[in-house]
This record gives sequence, structure tokens and C-alpha cells, in this order.
Amino acid sequence: MAVGLGVQTLDVEASLRRLADGHVLVLAPGTPYVWMANPFSAIPTPFEVDVGDRLYFGNCIWDALGIPACLHADARIRTSCPDCSEPLSLDVRDGELGSSAEGVIHFAVPAAHWWDDIGST
Repeated sequence: MAVGLGVQTLDVEASLRRLADGHVLVLAPGTPYVWMANPFSAIPTPFEVDVGDRLYFGNCIWDALGIPACLHADARIRTSCPDCSEPLSLDVRDGELGSSAEGVIHFAVPAAHWWDDIGST
């Protein structure tokens, strides 16, 4: 980022830390490296989101559903059941879940509480 912007690395790291302090993104613990900028994960996760010919990762199903919403695009979300490991797939078309979607999506914690937990790592 520093090279692309033509600035010092320390300045970029300080900016990233300010963004993390403001809950705009999350840095990998103890580093200046971006771990997630919701709804996107910077590292592979069990929540794969295909949008066109691009593959993205969400940190949870909530984020995985947020990726096509953020990009205003159709998507296929692939993950697995946390109980039995059965592969799961959801299609998002025109901002809605596909008609073949079955099952339950469980949001264990409201977003504000989740961010308080993960943002403090």
C-alpha cells in the first residue's frame, strides 16, 4: 500500500491502526495487516462467495450474505453445516435468496456485540 500510495510504511500502518480503532476494519492480532474489512475477510474462511469470476470470503454467514449486497451482484455462497458438515449452498439473485434455499440461518449475536468482541482482539 505504501509503495502504491507513494508514502512511508509507518504512515500507512498508523492509518490502518486508526481505521481499526474506529471499527472500520480489523487487523490481525499484533500486526498492521488487515484481517477483515466487513463483510470481506482477507484470509480464506469456510464461507466462500462466488461473484462472477471472483472468489471472496466472509467471516460468517452474515458477512457472506453481505458480500453480494455490498457488490450489488448475484452470488453463490458455499459453506457447510456446523453440525453435520453437510455441504450447503445458497444462491443470491437480484438481492434475494434463491427459491430453492432451505434451512435456518442463525445469528447468535447482534452485530454491535459481535464487533465489540472481535474488534478488541
